[in-house]
Amino acid sequence: MSKTPSSAGSLPRLIDIDELFADPVFSNASISPDGKRIAYLAPKNDRTNVWVRGVHEEHDKAICVTHDSRRGIKKYYWTRDPRWLLYIQDTDGNEEWHVYRVDLEAPDKPAVDLTPLPPGGRALGIEILKSAPGKMLVGMNRRPMFFDLFEVDIATGETRLHREQSDVMGSYLGSEGRANFYQEMAKNGDYEFYAVDEQTGDKRLIYRAPGREHASGVYPMTETADGNSLLLGVYQDSDDLRLVRVDPDGKQTVIATEPGHSLDNIAFLGEQFNLPPTLLTSRRTGEVIAVRFVGDKATIKPLDPHFAEVYAELSKLSDGVLASASSDESEQLWVASFIHDRDPGLTYLYDHRTRKSRLLFRPFPKLNPAELAPMKPVALKARDGLPLHGFLTLPLGVEPKGLPLILCVHGGPWIYNRWGYDREAQLFANRGYAVLQVNFRGSLGYGKRHVTAGIKELAGKMHDDLIDAADWVVKQGIADPKRMGIMGGSYGGYATLVGVTFTPDYFAAACEYVGVSNLVTFMRSQPEFVKPHLVNNWMLYAGDPDDPVQEADMLARSPVTRVDRIRTPLLVLQGRNDARVVKAESDNIVASLRKRGVPVEYLVADDEGHGFQNPENVKLMYRAVERHFGKYLGGRISSRDVPMPPHMRQA
Repeated sequence: MSKTPSSAGSLPRLIDIDELFADPVFSNASISPDGKRIAYLAPKNDRTNVWVRGVHEEHDKAICVTHDSRRGIKKYYWTRDPRWLLYIQDTDGNEEWHVYRVDLEAPDKPAVDLTPLPPGGRALGIEILKSAPGKMLVGMNRRPMFFDLFEVDIATGETRLHREQSDVMGSYLGSEGRANFYQEMAKNGDYEFYAVDEQTGDKRLIYRAPGREHASGVYPMTETADGNSLLLGVYQDSDDLRLVRVDPDGKQTVIATEPGHSLDNIAFLGEQFNLPPTLLTSRRTGEVIAVRFVGDKATIKPLDPHFAEVYAELSKLSDGVLASASSDESEQLWVASFIHDRDPGLTYLYDHRTRKSRLLFRPFPKLNPAELAPMKPVALKARDGLPLHGFLTLPLGVEPKGLPLILCVHGGPWIYNRWGYDREAQLFANRGYAVLQVNFRGSLGYGKRHVTAGIKELAGKMHDDLIDAADWVVKQGIADPKRMGIMGGSYGGYATLVGVTFTPDYFAAACEYVGVSNLVTFMRSQPEFVKPHLVNNWMLYAGDPDDPVQEADMLARSPVTRVDRIRTPLLVLQGRNDARVVKAESDNIVASLRKRGVPVEYLVADDEGHGFQNPENVKLMYRAVERHFGKYLGGRISSRDVPMPPHMRQA
């Protein structure tokens, strides 16, 4: 029988999971280069598709220009020709991305695949060329280990090789097809950057970034708009990640820095995720006009005088953080959206000539911000004195004393929690839980010392940080130590399994989502083209599975070798097509538990990959999560049940 939170007052209405986990009604809006149209994502066929409408029209005048009924589209691109629009899509979450073309003059026609590839092939990194109208550059691994650069005619689909990748550890850098610079990873993991002689092709080393500081690579890593210099996100002699220009002669110039704060470069995860960009660039000139930094709330630092004026006006529209801003070629008309913890994704059309703006849409119009819980930044210290930052979301309407707590662990581990709207945190807070998200050591975003402190600390100090943070909430009187839960996906799934194997009496309930159970088999199952790039992340932080001594240590840090210690009720969630953490990682932990007769609930989605996306799967997943934690921690449970979607099954 479920307990209610032991605190005075009353919780707000129970928000239905269908409301919290529905796809946004509108999202990811941008303005066309000519300023005449707006594109955005909105549902059709119960999937997010791309819609286009006139800049001053309403949604009832919009045209749906894509027709995907299998998996929602998340990322699209304007081209320089008003007839064509592009988007990327994979198949059931397998991350084998293709680029598709839509004819805006014939929107009912099927989209055309501009990057036909054999199974295992991926298209990455789209660049719409200014110097060759109607063309784009895109990387494709037609040769499985190499992402060669191809030029594609958008109208005809004609494709020609632009440049081969000659070394899996290196590639040329340069927009508009230039090859002025080259980067490669040295044998010791350092990232080396070279200026390339245009006439001879000779390379001259101009900058070296220590690999141990850049677990996910150097990001940003791009040319300046004129092609004459590199822009890199590097630490130099600082603990903070800065934006630095490196000239062909090796001269370094700091372009943007904020003492005590690092570049907010979470967008390195990939263009398919639509994450807020680190660098905002001018559509007209290609120059960087603003830079994003990490903080309790992310901050935007304008670099361009015109954009500084625009940003001052945009900032009046929301007390959140600017997420995205697109403009027409004149940079007078802007479409801007905002990050907010309780009113996310508000999107406005702003005319800088008149200084007037109007709200285009709220992505979640059924949600009442007053019923959603604020996300509060917290700061504490780990047991060894390392500063830790995170976020605490507390339920509304009750005194925050003796609450059940859910520790939500981020993935990566080389990403970080950020202030903003988090549907999972809102679900748990609405059900009466305190929700803790902490950026444990190894997380990016909090400086060089913080990330490198995670080296060889998987299931060690990285886990201690999570326990220390949860203990801190208990010491504040907020959390009940007997009703502690843990949940995470990917690395967070690994951390969840570590929690119930290395500290088996700490958590009363756990939910593991596409998580790693065996560090050795996880690394060996990575795609072949990924393995050479593991040097500065998994090889450095976890170990080398081909070294017997390190392999033994990795197994000792793997939950599957301690599965006999699990006493915590466990829910496991997995996508069958997961290319990053293969299904066997979940199968192994479940099989071991069932062999011992330990009950474990296991849900598998046959049409998902590394994380669930289709709304019917997401909703059912969180109904299972809600029931699981409600049963063992005492949070509220909605009474409504729904049938199992056709591609979701109990395994």
